[in-house]
This record gives sequence, C-alpha cells and structure tokens, in this order.
Amino acid sequence: MVSDEIPDPWSLPIDQVDPSRAELYLHNRHGDYFRRLRQEDPVHFTAGGSFGPYWSITKFNDIVAVETNHKVFSSQPSIVIGEPTDDFVPPMFIAMDPPKHDVQRHAASPGVSPARLSDLEALIRERVGTILDGLPIGEEFNWVERVSKELTTQMLAILFDVPWEDRYLLPYWSDVSTTSEAVGIPTDMAERKRILMECLAYFTRLWHERAAAPPKFDFISLMAHNPETRDMVNDPMELIGNLMLLIVGGNDTTRNSISGGVVALNQFPRQYAKLKADPGLIPNMVSEIIRYQTPLSHMRRLATEDIEFGGKLIRKGDKVVMWYASGNRDETVIDQPDEFLIDRDRARHHMAFGFGIHRCMGNRVAEMQLRVLWEEIMKRFSHIELVGEPRRVLSNFVNGFEEVTVRLRQ
Repeated sequence: MVSDEIPDPWSLPIDQVDPSRAELYLHNRHGDYFRRLRQEDPVHFTAGGSFGPYWSITKFNDIVAVETNHKVFSSQPSIVIGEPTDDFVPPMFIAMDPPKHDVQRHAASPGVSPARLSDLEALIRERVGTILDGLPIGEEFNWVERVSKELTTQMLAILFDVPWEDRYLLPYWSDVSTTSEAVGIPTDMAERKRILMECLAYFTRLWHERAAAPPKFDFISLMAHNPETRDMVNDPMELIGNLMLLIVGGNDTTRNSISGGVVALNQFPRQYAKLKADPGLIPNMVSEIIRYQTPLSHMRRLATEDIEFGGKLIRKGDKVVMWYASGNRDETVIDQPDEFLIDRDRARHHMAFGFGIHRCMGNRVAEMQLRVLWEEIMKRFSHIELVGEPRRVLSNFVNGFEEVTVRLRQ
C-alpha cells in the first residue's frame, strides 16, 4: 500500500528509517533518508517493512567493497530488494555468479563493444536529428514520450535488430519487466507473466531465424551462435530472463538519464548557462547527468557466509542492499554531491554503472546516446524550458520519470 504520508526521517528512531518505501522515490524524498543513514548508521539493518529484513549499504566506498566481493556477496537469485510473489523467477546473468555469469555476459557483450558503437554513432546521430526536428516549437509536450522513450526505443531496435514496425514492443516489455511488487509497485503478477510469455514467444521465433542465418552483431544472433549459449532457447525461463535484462538495461536507465538531464539543467540554471557558453562540456556533463540522476537506485546481494562489515555482523543468508542513489551523494567522496555541476572534476567517478564483474555492460552505449543527443540539441534549440513539476516513477529500483513537460525555444 502506497501512502503519501512520508515522515521526516530525522524525527524517526534510527531503526525505523526504511529507505525501501517506493513512495520516497515517487515524491523525491529519499535524499534525507539516505543522508541520515550515511551520517548515523551507514551499515543499517531494517528488521521489518514490506521486503522483510535487509541491510542497507549507503556509503560510496562500502558499496564498492560489497560489489567487488562477489564471493561473499552473491548476486543469486535476484538483484532487487523484494522477493517474487509467485514462482516466476527467470534467471539472468546479472543475477548469477561466475563462471556462468561470465560465459553469458561474454556472449552478448560484442553487441555493445567500442568498435560496434563506433559503427553505430552516425546512424544514432541521424535518428536523433529526425526525432528532434519533429518536435513542436513553443508548444508544451512530454519530453519522456517524444524524446527519451523514442530514442532509447530506436537504439534497442538496433541492438536487437527487431523489425522497425515492432520497435514499440520493446519499451512495452521493458516497463512490464520492471513493474513488480518486488520493487514496491502493486502489480497484477498473472498479467505480467502473460505479457512476458508473449515476449518470449516473439524472441524464440527470432532466435531460430537468427540461428539459421549467418552471424551478426545483434544480441539475439550473438547468443544464438555462441557455442556456450546457443542452447539457451531450450531453457525458456533463462531465455526470457536474459531478454528482460538486456531490454531493461538498454531502455530504462538511458531513458531516465535523458529526462533527468533536462530536469537538472532547469533546476540549476547557471549550469545551463555554462553549457550554452561552452558546448564542449557535453561529454563531462553526460557523466554528471548519470551520477545526479542515478537511474537505478539499488542492487541487492545475498551473504554467502558470516562477515563483519562496517562494525556490524552480517549473517550468512542476509539480504544486503547497495543503495547507488545514496553512494552517488556521499559527501565524504563526492564534493558538493547535491549540486549538479556540468564541469565537475572527475565526473566519471560515480557508481551509477556499478563496479566489478557486474559493471554495466552497456555503459558506453548510454554515454554515447546522451552525448550525441545533447550535441544535436545544442545545434537546434536555444532553450528547453521545464513546465511544472515532473511526474516520477513509483519504484525503489528504477529512479525515473513518467512525465516531463517542456517547451522549446529555437
């Protein structure tokens, strides 16, 4: 049950500070919850709440320590805070440990290699231009639908090489994948499963077509031809799990950073002025957008043994949640972390992509899309004006926007 009554975290006993409540993110109120935990209890135990007992890791260096110790902090069986409410738990390589994780990730990774992205940049720039040239000048519209969602949809269609007329199925399936009671969203789980089974049927057909054709660099062809993964089609749950991972990884995160950049530049007008004076800041700004937005708020691990961590005893089997949304605002590591600074020194020193073996496979894709988009925006528009308050997503996992109303000036 979602409540609009959000208590001041500083008024609560420390053991009642629970940063997992999805409404904190809907109303953009999570910042103070994490600030208190970083200051008073950076390795924090929540005994109850909607997701059962779990540990919150809230400081930058502590999160890095957990994330890079995959032997003690396992990704299996899930990377989100909640447990599934039914038996539909498709395995995916982000929720696996070595060696299986490494094999499956390696099969898909050529699809987003630097060489592949170099080949794709001109095409992405052309499509960005078409999207931007189709926007109305001086009229209000939802940036999320017209730009953020459209661009990431087109990029996904390229990475999966799905027929162009089918491209809008991809964000549809992505939204269904991340809609779950396991991240604080009331969900019809039976309907979710039905839709994802349609996704599975669609990609199973594509898989067989790609397996029978010469290999290419789209995700399906790469996995269908790799000796280590070509039989995945015979394990429907594993196939749908990895499809969900690749679709969401290529959609939600970049979509919400595209929206978040427009919001942040309007909230920090001096930074927008800096950008207009020096568009050469765009590559650095891209990293700052990703840090400031932190499009995925958390990842979870499971302790495989007892370990003393941050002065606390974490027991074997305990759930450990790394709050990226907190680590990227850690005052002890990042100077002025609540400020959006497009010329920030060491702007790439953030944790929005994670660390270690699970570091985001598509991080260079995201950075390229954002860079190309802002380069093309600056050629066309003198200003993108935010109109009213953005409407955010109800989720403790995807930190994003449903509506960002804007008005363009040439």
